[in-house]
Amino acid sequence: MPDTAPSLSTDQVAAFVEVARLGSLRAAADEVHLTEQGVRSRLIALEDRLGVQLYHKQRGVRRGSVLTEQGRRFLPHAQTFLDHARDLGEFFDKAASPKEVHVAASQYLTYYVLIDAVKRFHAAEPSVRIRLSTQTERQVEASLVNDPAVALGFSAPFDPPSELDYTHLFTLPWHFVAPPRHALLKRKQLRIEHLVDEPLIVFERGSTGRQHVFDAFRGRGLSPRIEMEATSTQVVIAMVEAGLGVAIVPLLPGGVVTKGRRVGERPMGSVVRPIQSGVLFRRREPLSDAAERFVRFVQEQAGRYEDDA
Repeated sequence: MPDTAPSLSTDQVAAFVEVARLGSLRAAADEVHLTEQGVRSRLIALEDRLGVQLYHKQRGVRRGSVLTEQGRRFLPHAQTFLDHARDLGEFFDKAASPKEVHVAASQYLTYYVLIDAVKRFHAAEPSVRIRLSTQTERQVEASLVNDPAVALGFSAPFDPPSELDYTHLFTLPWHFVAPPRHALLKRKQLRIEHLVDEPLIVFERGSTGRQHVFDAFRGRGLSPRIEMEATSTQVVIAMVEAGLGVAIVPLLPGGVVTKGRRVGERPMGSVVRPIQSGVLFRRREPLSDAAERFVRFVQEQAGRYEDDA
């Protein structure tokens, strides 16, 4: 039976992936130590083999993606092709470096979940190294959409891009946090109306947490009094401890977030919609075996939060 598969070289595919990652032929040429014409020649040869146009040829400043629709569809497969090529090249190399999985994660999940999970995973799976990058929730989504090197994202997405799929890990209920003797901590039933005149410390603009809190106020026709903004729960709690205001934050069971802090807290019940935390990955792009193993490991670790909630 004749072999009809196109003959693709790793050099051609690697040039394409770098153009996609960096956004231009010039930047890609610098990265792979070639001239622009050298990169262009590899891309032309790749397009000839595949019979499609992979990137836009216009010169000058470009708005939007450098890739065509066919290029965007081909990109995840190109990255997988290179990953498999590297695996083949290291098949007989007993001293090969551990496999790497690049992960982008929100500050909350990094600090309270993933640091411990990565430490335990490295002990259980020494052949895989997790490269963790802490980012805002929007940056996590942008990294997955735009950077082929990032395999997974861990965050609490409010409305993730259509290019991404989401797998749930656990649900975080909301708590009111205030200085220890604050009058609202003694209320039998705490409603969102009670917080209208309080100096509220909220998460940064664009974050899922901020959106949930604002929706709770707007749903009752109210506007919160914003005193300060912060990018992480740790900073919010520190501000409350310093007497700078009060806050509504999602807390893990067991008090790990507020442990050792001079603050009081009480659950808000269903006043604010619970926040969903989980794993994001590119739609229709298969995960590597190493990435799948890490996701399963974190799912097992995260299961205890649902059990304790």
